[in-house]
Amino acid sequence: MSDLVIQRLDDSFHRWSKLLDLILTSFAYMNGRIDPPSSALSLTPQSLKEKARNELGFIAMDDDKIAGCIFCRAEPDTLYIGKLAVLPGAQRKGVGRRLLAMAETAANNLGLTTLRLETRIELTENHTTFAGWGFVKTAESRHPGFDRTTSIEMRKTIA
Repeated sequence: MSDLVIQRLDDSFHRWSKLLDLILTSFAYMNGRIDPPSSALSLTPQSLKEKARNELGFIAMDDDKIAGCIFCRAEPDTLYIGKLAVLPGAQRKGVGRRLLAMAETAANNLGLTTLRLETRIELTENHTTFAGWGFVKTAESRHPGFDRTTSIEMRKTIA
C-alpha cells in the first residue's frame, strides 16, 4: 500500500458504483457460506449514496483506488459498525484497523464509549479478527424465519 488516505463520504463523492464493487468483491467469500445471504447483495449505487447520507461513511483510498470502507450508525449507547469491507488484496495491511480507528474517533466525538457490530455465525475467521481488535462477543441472534443462531454481536469499549 502506498499512502493510504481515509476520507469521509460526503456529497462530493461520486464513485458509488466503484464503492459497491468494493463491497461485493470484499464480501464475495461469504456467498454460499452464510444463510441467509448477505444484505450487501441487495445494495445499489443509489442505496449506498442514501446510506452515506443517513450514516457516517469512510473510505480508504490507496492512490486513486478504493481499498476499503466502513459505515457507522449512532445508536442510543453505541456506534454500530456496518459494512466494514476491505479489498482482498489490501487485507492484513492495516486498512481495516485504520477504518475502525475512524469509527472510534467518530464515537468519541458523539460521546459514545462502545462500538457494536454483528458478524455471521459461520464466519469464525471474522470472530477471531474482531476479537484481536478488542471486540468481545456479547449476544447471539437469528434472522427472521430462522430457528438457529445466524449472527453474533460483538462490542468494544473505547476510551
